[in-house]
This record gives sequence, structure tokens and C-alpha cells, in this order.
Amino acid sequence: MPAPSLGDYLALSAVLFAIGAAGVFVRRNLITILLSIEIMLNAVNLTFVAFGRALGSADGQIIVFFVMTVAAAEAAVGLAIVITLFRHRESLNPDSFTALKW
Repeated sequence: MPAPSLGDYLALSAVLFAIGAAGVFVRRNLITILLSIEIMLNAVNLTFVAFGRALGSADGQIIVFFVMTVAAAEAAVGLAIVITLFRHRESLNPDSFTALKW
């Protein structure tokens, strides 16, 4: 069985990104939207690693470590905001958070 090519990795990354984008636009739950954003970030990470492998460089993997660090911070802050919003509105529907006042 031959090794996957760069196109195979990019196709998988595009499918993952499309799944994440569909989750952001279709779902009506803040936690599901956050998870969909994480799937999109992982699709971009896969692209970085695939290009790094194709070019014979470790730069893609180094960039992925930085992106994973930012994604972890984003997930922690996003989850804290979601918990705070749930405590005030008792709902995870993003349509209930359209006003900027409590």
C-alpha cells in the first residue's frame, strides 16, 4: 500500500474544515460551536504538518505546537465565557445572547 500523498492529506483537511464550518453555521448550541471551531483548527494543523512533510521541513510541526497552545487557551477562555453566559441566561442557544446587556 503506497504512502498517502500531499493531496490525500489536503483532501482530509478540507473535509474536516467543512465539517467544522457546517457545525458552526448549523448548530444552535454554544458548546457544539466551540467544538466545531476546534475541529477547524485541527484541520489547519493537519495542513501545516502535511506541507511540512512534503517540503521536508519541521517548520509545519513547530507552527502546529504554537497553534495548539493558542487553541488550548481559546478553549479555556471560551468555555469560561459559555459557563458564565449559561449561569446568567440558563440557555446555550446563541440567539438568546443578542443583547449586550444583562
